[in-house]
Amino acid sequence: MKPLAGVKVLDLSRVLAGPWCTQLLADLGAEVTKVERPGAGDDTRHWGPPWHGEGDRRVAAYFLSCNRGKKSAAIDFAQPEGAALVRQLAAGADIVVENFKVGGLKKFGLDAASLRTADPRLIYASITGFGQDGPYAGRAGYDFIIQGMGGMMSVTGLPDDEPGGGPMRAGVAIADLFTGMYTCVSIIAALYGRERSGEGATIDMALFDTQLAVMANQASNALISGKDPPRQGNTHPNIVPYQPFDAADQPIIIAVGNDATVFKGQTVRLLITNVQTLQERKPVIERFMKAYRETIDWLYSDDPAALKTYADFVGISVATAKRTRDGFFPKAAVDPDAVVGLDQIMQDAVTLKYTAAQLTKEQLAELIQIPPRR
Repeated sequence: MKPLAGVKVLDLSRVLAGPWCTQLLADLGAEVTKVERPGAGDDTRHWGPPWHGEGDRRVAAYFLSCNRGKKSAAIDFAQPEGAALVRQLAAGADIVVENFKVGGLKKFGLDAASLRTADPRLIYASITGFGQDGPYAGRAGYDFIIQGMGGMMSVTGLPDDEPGGGPMRAGVAIADLFTGMYTCVSIIAALYGRERSGEGATIDMALFDTQLAVMANQASNALISGKDPPRQGNTHPNIVPYQPFDAADQPIIIAVGNDATVFKGQTVRLLITNVQTLQERKPVIERFMKAYRETIDWLYSDDPAALKTYADFVGISVATAKRTRDGFFPKAAVDPDAVVGLDQIMQDAVTLKYTAAQLTKEQLAELIQIPPRR
C-alpha cells in the first residue's frame, strides 16, 4: 500500500506548479480529482507539439508530464451549480490545491476561509507568484519572470564578456517545479500535524519565495561575502575542477568534490587542496583540458600504450594510472556518450501512456455521495 492511500485531493490548479504538487501526491498514493474548464481543460493540454493520441484524445506531452495518475472532471464553477458541485467535492476531500490569483476563488465560495470554515480539518494549499499579501500579491507569477526576479538568471549563463554571455533561464521551469515540490512537502507535514491536533491548515506558497530559497549556496555566498555571485557558465563557484572538458571526440564532465578524489588518486599533482585549486583555477583547468583532450583514449582502451601516454603526461607510474582509472572509471560505467541527450536517457523507458482518466457524470456523482473522511 502506498503511504497516501485513502487520502483524497481536489486539484483546482493549472499549468505546472500546482499540477506538479498534486502529481507527486498521486505518485504517493493519494486519489487526485482534477477540475478543468469544460471544452478547453488545462492550458497545457494545448502546449504541443509534440502530441500524444489522435482526435479528441490528442493531448500535449507537456500536460502528460505533470498530470500522471489523476482523474479529471470538467466543471464550470463560474456558474452557481458548478461552484456548488466543486464545494461538494471539497467536502469529501482531505486536501485542496489551487493556484488562482489572490482572492480569485472567494466569489465562488472556494477560498480557504470559506472551505475551512465548513471543514476545519481541511488542508488548503494556495500557490501564487508572490504570496497572499504584500505589495506584489496581486501580480501574476510566471516561472520565467520569477527566475529573473529571484536571482536564478543572474547566476545562469556565460559571463557578460564572453560570446553569448548574459542572463539565461534554466532549461526547465525550476521555480514552478520546486514550488510544487515544496507545496507537496508542506501538505504532507500538515497531514501529519492533523493526526496530532485534529486541525487542518492553510498553506501559502509563492514562486518568488521558493526561487529565493533554492538559490542555496549562491545566496549564502552572497550574504557572507557581500558580493553578487557571477555567471560562470559550466564552472562552479566553490569547486575546481567541476566542468566539461573537450576531449578528442566529445566533451567529458569532470566533477571533483573533495581533495582526496584528485590528489590521493594522483590524477593531477599540481596543487593540494580545493582552496588552492580555486586560487589557481586557470592553470588547473588548462592542465585538465590538455590532459583529457590528448589522452582520453586511456579511459576506454585496454591498450597499454594509451595508458602509458596518460601516465607519462601526469608523471605517475603505469600501475598507479591503471588503479586510478579502474577505481574512478569502472569499465561498466564508462559511456562514450558522456554528455547524454534525453532521447538516449529515455530510449529504454516505457512508452508514454495517457493516465488522466475522464470522470463520467455517474462517477462524479458517486464521488460526491461519499461522506467526508474524518
